[in-house]
Amino acid sequence: MIVTGGASGIGIETTSALAAAGATVVIAARRQEAAAEVAASHRVRTGNSTIQSRQLDLADLRSVDRFVDDWEGPVHALVNNAGIMALPELQRTSQGWEMQFATNFLGHFALTLGLRRALAMAQGARVVSVSSGGSLFGPVFWDDPHFHFIPYDPLLAYAQSKTACTLLSVGIRDRWADDGIVSNALNPGAIATNLQRHTGGLRTPEHLHKTPEEGAATSVLLAASPLVERTNGRYFEDCAEASIVPSRPQLRLEGVAPYVLDSANAQRLWEMAAGFLGECR
Repeated sequence: MIVTGGASGIGIETTSALAAAGATVVIAARRQEAAAEVAASHRVRTGNSTIQSRQLDLADLRSVDRFVDDWEGPVHALVNNAGIMALPELQRTSQGWEMQFATNFLGHFALTLGLRRALAMAQGARVVSVSSGGSLFGPVFWDDPHFHFIPYDPLLAYAQSKTACTLLSVGIRDRWADDGIVSNALNPGAIATNLQRHTGGLRTPEHLHKTPEEGAATSVLLAASPLVERTNGRYFEDCAEASIVPSRPQLRLEGVAPYVLDSANAQRLWEMAAGFLGECR
């Protein structure tokens, strides 16, 4: 199993839980030294000697390509967990892509496509995409996803990227079922991690906060539990399938917007993302 961003936040707990259950887990992270330290700690903590770390910078397609090219054997679960949030200033990759959309979605899209053969080899693989209740703040901005014309807003950029993460799961359901690959997305909830370093911490009411272990629980469920082995193209929160909501709740961000699970949107996003990747290779 591969966990991107498995060296920080809920990724640490996701990796630990999967390893404790006996999985061979690869921590894919931008900071290789930190990932190696977490892997070493997990080997002691869980008694699982197979935990590894590999370098992966999702904002750099060359790094994604190296990771894919070096991979051998099947992948039984790919947990697209890594992410950044609410960058206060507009930042772009070398391709000119808005950084949150590039890191949270496009990098994972390229990684998942590159590992398709390895996922198919597993004969029942799962792709898990960590989305967010923040997706309720906005859809994909089809005509200007990289904010060349739309005034940049940190939360809207984050919302778009997390909507795209869920639409990736819907696209995989619609395209890869014959490969035996299932894919689902999730909202981990409000967890205080370094993800909120640009927001001044969590703004969610304290009684709704979760621990990192609680935040990782839904990722672990979707990656490993036999209870959901045939579930495909769905959105989960609190270890259960979320309800579709017609408008954004004002007090608690729960449920999923209809545009996040729409097959036509997933098809359009897939084609747009593939076009972006094609232009860079």
